[in-house]
Amino acid sequence: MDATNSSAAASTSKKITTTGSFVGLLRSMRPHQWTKNVFVFAALIFAQHLGRVEDVLRATAAFALFCALSGAVYIINDLVDREKDRAHARKRMRPIASGRVSPLAAQLFAVVLVIGSVGLAFALDTGFGVVAATYFAVNILYSFYLKRVVILDVMVIAFGFVLRAVAGAQVIHVPISSWLLLCTSLLALFLGFCKRRNELVTLRDGASDHRESLREYNVAFLDQMIAVVTASTVIAYALYAMSEEVHEKLHTRYLGLTVPFVLYGIFRYLYVLNMKGEGGSPSRVLLEDKPLLINVILWMTTCVLLLYFRI
Repeated sequence: MDATNSSAAASTSKKITTTGSFVGLLRSMRPHQWTKNVFVFAALIFAQHLGRVEDVLRATAAFALFCALSGAVYIINDLVDREKDRAHARKRMRPIASGRVSPLAAQLFAVVLVIGSVGLAFALDTGFGVVAATYFAVNILYSFYLKRVVILDVMVIAFGFVLRAVAGAQVIHVPISSWLLLCTSLLALFLGFCKRRNELVTLRDGASDHRESLREYNVAFLDQMIAVVTASTVIAYALYAMSEEVHEKLHTRYLGLTVPFVLYGIFRYLYVLNMKGEGGSPSRVLLEDKPLLINVILWMTTCVLLLYFRI
């Protein structure tokens, strides 16, 4: 009887461990970060293709594949940084750094995700597959080298957002707008420099131990960079919204009404960064700061009304 009970207990314990490991792998993919992949839908919305079911389905499939691919990138990044993460107050709780997920299991899971997502990306559209593969290659370079290079580390992150937008246009076969690329890259630079500032302030003396590039930054320098990209982002979006070329293409002259939402969103994010000491994770800020989230929803709603109801 004792042997039977011990065997049953061991089997139950193994199942719990397996389940916990799988949950840990899913957490390592950082589902809360998948909000970044909504940039895939930018071309769909602004090309006024929301009414085309096939394009909506293709864009949704592209979004799902980018979630899987970016999840694999996060797992690889956690594998590379697991020793440094163990010295970080919050990141030491990540499944790989804490030991809840073994490095071998994480490696195998990441390989399956990469092969599956890139393969399906090429099956969906060859051009989209090329962009997805480029996104993965750039992020691997970032994980192993580029994140140590000051300024370039943030620019590479911004390039990842641009690739998402390009992928969204490619998968529904519409030309990518230069305005979309400009506004996306500037916004991504803004978020990237804000993230570095938060890391520098939060980690203080241990900042360079956690991320090598942080030893090349200081708060004053980052504030200057943030000021530059803040002004550039607002000006670029305002010029886009009020451009005669855009008015003729989109058949609305009132896109300028969305500029106040962009202004408030940037100002609110700066408030959260400087007054609340947050900003280390743009995705968490968006999901947890209600005024910012409501503002984004209102901006999107206004854009849809203007673009699709020709107000």
